[in-house]
Amino acid sequence: MDAQRLTYGRPASCISVLAHVSGITAMVLMLVWLLHYRQGFDLDSHNPARIFNVHPFLMFFGFIFMAGEGMMAYKTLSAAHQAQKLFHMMLHLTAICLGIVGLHATFKYHDKMNLNDMNSLHSWIGITTFCLFILQFFFGFVTFLFPGARHDMKERIRPFHASFGRVLLYMAICTAETGLMQKATFLQLESNHENSLINFTAIAVLLFGIFVDLSVSLAM
Repeated sequence: MDAQRLTYGRPASCISVLAHVSGITAMVLMLVWLLHYRQGFDLDSHNPARIFNVHPFLMFFGFIFMAGEGMMAYKTLSAAHQAQKLFHMMLHLTAICLGIVGLHATFKYHDKMNLNDMNSLHSWIGITTFCLFILQFFFGFVTFLFPGARHDMKERIRPFHASFGRVLLYMAICTAETGLMQKATFLQLESNHENSLINFTAIAVLLFGIFVDLSVSLAM
């Protein structure tokens, strides 16, 4: 087992670097889009568009990026196992907290614009993913941290916990992709530069998800 871990450890670390790069690239592109083309973001603004812009940024940086980093931290971080688990938990808890703020932004925007909530495929996938993520977090906390299940039960549950986490990551990526497409369609963009920027952002988000999954898979 130790030899196998050494065999796959280096590729997993290299791919995790690519995940960091693609994730940071997606964040930078999204910031350029929101700040340069979409008036910036402010949750307490009187401008509804600036309130909404909090949503895509926090749902990627706060939720998807933090969740992906948490997944990689548990498998690729050079630290004691207990430290890996705690870092994994803290990053996922951060993802939940920032994700709640991101969801609040879109509901606040809908309220100001007198729009109906939860009427798109993007919103359906998104809220389902977020609710399942919270359930996954609490189930993992109870099972693997405090008070913790028996060792044999942990070993039986661990593969399902890891696999479901990867499923949730791709559900979150799918939500982000449909959200970017929906926003671009809603805005009816006339600028080819802005349209291309959104497309490159979507590609970077997708690559982040792929590299996180590969990094975690090779580190198993």
